[in-house]
Amino acid sequence: MAKIGIMGGTFDPIHNAHLMLGRQALKEYHLDEVWFMPSHNPPHKTDHRVTGTKDRCEMVKLAIAGEPCFRFSDFEITRSGNTYTAQTLKLLKEAYPEHTFFFILGADSLYHIESWYHPEEVMRQVTILAAGRECEDAPCTLEEQAAYLIKKYRAAIFLLHSDTMEVSSQELREREMNGGGIHNQVPENVERYIEEHGLYQNPEKL
Repeated sequence: MAKIGIMGGTFDPIHNAHLMLGRQALKEYHLDEVWFMPSHNPPHKTDHRVTGTKDRCEMVKLAIAGEPCFRFSDFEITRSGNTYTAQTLKLLKEAYPEHTFFFILGADSLYHIESWYHPEEVMRQVTILAAGRECEDAPCTLEEQAAYLIKKYRAAIFLLHSDTMEVSSQELREREMNGGGIHNQVPENVERYIEEHGLYQNPEKL
């Protein structure tokens, strides 16, 4: 039996804040591994064209290379159609009944989790580890949001006490397109992969 953290997302591209959260989850909550799980066809990503699965997966593999407790997982991308977190977690528990899963997410996701597909199923199936960073224009503190969800859904929610790293994948895509550079925001091998494959150069894909 192992304690497994799940870090999901489009990873378009994966960046240093993702890795920082994974490391903090391992350390603070004594996880055995963190599985980085790129999404195949996220139904909520309608604001831009998501980079191809192959490129996103390669970037994740490069980013976690050398991290002994990080694992790449194709569990979601091998599924067909839209992928919802509630369904993925249910299938994960069925496939790996011997493991205990922890779902790692950003603070912004904790504020918006009730808009997800069957949020009650997400919070019923796993312990949530949320980045302890306040969001601008949030209706309440992160602690208050966690307390609200815990009371309403009987959820298990704990905060990650990591350093603040102000970076988003959208910002990095835009900076790369505009020639601003993303050095020190992503691992060097990921930056090199982006440059060599000309990713994020077409405004229509941002």
